[in-house]
Amino acid sequence: MAVYTNNIVFYTGTDFEQIFILEDDDGPFILNGYAAIAKMRKHGGSTTATSFSATITDATAGKVKVSMGAEQTKTISPGRYYYDLLLYRNGENTRVIEGDVIVKLSVTR
Repeated sequence: MAVYTNNIVFYTGTDFEQIFILEDDDGPFILNGYAAIAKMRKHGGSTTATSFSATITDATAGKVKVSMGAEQTKTISPGRYYYDLLLYRNGENTRVIEGDVIVKLSVTR
């Protein structure tokens, strides 16, 4: 499976949710037996990472949900970060999505 780029934006102190539909040339990528892992970092060499909640919501349709609650997003400083989404099975990680995360400061609180 190719690695796709998808940039995301969220605001501090708000709930964030993004659903990805993973497909290959034959249609939806069947996710039975996989677990999803997603993290963001300020830069590639950063030793500090923030984890998303990553859940396979429909294995036969290739759907994965990545999310963070408002309590978690309010602790993240505004700015540009990088993230990736990996699928894990049988001791192997496969990167399927990567991109930038833009965290914006909420004006209304």
